[in-house]
Amino acid sequence: MSASDASSADILPKLTLALSKGRILEETMPLLKSAGIELLEDPASSRKLIFETTHPQVEVLILRASDVPTYVEHGAADFGVAGLDVLMEHGLGDVFELIDLKIACCRLMTAGVKDQPLPNRRLRVATKYVNLARAYFAERGQQVDLIKLYGSMELAPLVGLGDLIVDVVDTGNTLRANGLEPLETLHHISSRLIANKTSYKRKYQLLKPILAAIEQSLIDRAA
Repeated sequence: MSASDASSADILPKLTLALSKGRILEETMPLLKSAGIELLEDPASSRKLIFETTHPQVEVLILRASDVPTYVEHGAADFGVAGLDVLMEHGLGDVFELIDLKIACCRLMTAGVKDQPLPNRRLRVATKYVNLARAYFAERGQQVDLIKLYGSMELAPLVGLGDLIVDVVDTGNTLRANGLEPLETLHHISSRLIANKTSYKRKYQLLKPILAAIEQSLIDRAA
């Protein structure tokens, strides 16, 4: 065997995991730790976007939450963690949904100004979940004008941009602080472990013990 062949043989296959900062990252890390995966640096104090881990064959990408399914679908990441709201809005495409991690739980809801009746006309709805909102109101036989926003959703009804918003709600404190109230639930949301379909097949032996450890950790939590 040549020196180049020997060095190639020593190269271990890698798994790339896509995560997003914030609540999903914080609540995913204890599950990953059960599989021997811990970040070697704190993303909160680093400008890096790619992080090595204590697992020699796993690296982590830190992305926007809405970009995780795209990276996984196109194979730039082998697996990732994304909220069901993002997955449903994005569409699963070339992605397997593997495990409901039962973390970052919340609700996708409509909300409006507290105690303010809705106008008797076609409603304006502000949201970043335009596909889910469109489907929800269509099922109700209700035509609305959807306004795409990327943040500060609570502001829209206060300044007359929209009559309602569709957004994720956890405690509802942000809504109440801005004079809004949650109204109707579209979906109950939790975060899911997803995998690129090709990666799942080709790297299954590497993924298998990680998935088993995470599933066991979930069972232990529920016990």
